[in-house]
Amino acid sequence: MTTERPEADAHTGPWERWGWLMAVVWMVFLVYPVLSLRGSDAAVGWVVLGWTALIAFAVVYVIGFVVGMRSSWGKPRPVVRTLFWVQIACAIATIPAIETQALSFLPYLMSYASYGLRGAWHWVTTVSGVALAAGVVVFSGRLDGHFQLLVVVVLIAVVNTVNTWLISRSVDADKVRMELATSDERASIARDVHDLLGHTLTAVKLKAELAERLVDADPERAKAELAQIVHLTGEAIAGVRSTVTGIRGAALSEQIQASTVALESAGLQVRVEGDPSALSPAQALPAGWIVRESTTNILRHARAQHVRITMAPGEVAIEDDGRGVRGPAGSGLRGMSERAAAAGAVLAVDETSSGGTRVSVTW
Repeated sequence: MTTERPEADAHTGPWERWGWLMAVVWMVFLVYPVLSLRGSDAAVGWVVLGWTALIAFAVVYVIGFVVGMRSSWGKPRPVVRTLFWVQIACAIATIPAIETQALSFLPYLMSYASYGLRGAWHWVTTVSGVALAAGVVVFSGRLDGHFQLLVVVVLIAVVNTVNTWLISRSVDADKVRMELATSDERASIARDVHDLLGHTLTAVKLKAELAERLVDADPERAKAELAQIVHLTGEAIAGVRSTVTGIRGAALSEQIQASTVALESAGLQVRVEGDPSALSPAQALPAGWIVRESTTNILRHARAQHVRITMAPGEVAIEDDGRGVRGPAGSGLRGMSERAAAAGAVLAVDETSSGGTRVSVTW
């Protein structure tokens, strides 16, 4: 049996695992303070201090960058702020050896504040960085030696400001979509529970009234009606539990695991490809529900032997090698289509090359 289950959870997406590479790549620009230290005429002690501070800066920057990127946007961890002050101290420690070339650390500090600390930290560090670079150029009188660095600092300030604004808007939009998706899901759950209990309680009421009339005239039939009441209430309880599970299992990764276990328990071979974190939280909520419904349809109707679940940015698909879609769409497919449309996605049900069914939802 071939099964590949996603090991990453919601906090270990591609960025969290490989984002440190971006910080390491930027280390190449530390070549400027490195060259300055190599050509420094300062005392040996100051040069040694400069090299130590430079190495410490690089290590702390990478660590802080990764930790900051793993923090919720707008809510940096306290250690991220602490590491920022350590970086500033390291940059200051190089001044006795390389003097104004210590401005080479400004782009790093500005970017760290913009993406790791965000908010007010971005604005304070950006304004201070530009003002400091401009002040050194003006008051040192070394326009030729520092003008290029001033241009870089200004460009970094503009790029960071635009990027953080776009990221903030994206985060806010995703929160709104998540709230809307959650609201729609709750309304749908309420409707499902209402329909389920409404039908069941009506049937139970009628059978209870009938049993009451028959209890003296026909005790055996009255017992049969009471047995039916017990059966109906058991089905209602199971239905409510199943519906509530739909909310509790909203996380796509949890639903993928639950579907995999259910399918394997029925003797099917399951293959999972992709990472649940490829979808945003607003997309994962309806996607998890559609995966659950598709799993139910496969178990009930498909007569399949193999199932493949694939996840990619903005898309989730479940494919089986069963007997394919037969007849008009049932309430399950209609419900999935309605939920997908409510989430701003498109549901597609296609026949596979093996004659099975492929259900996909795409944003």
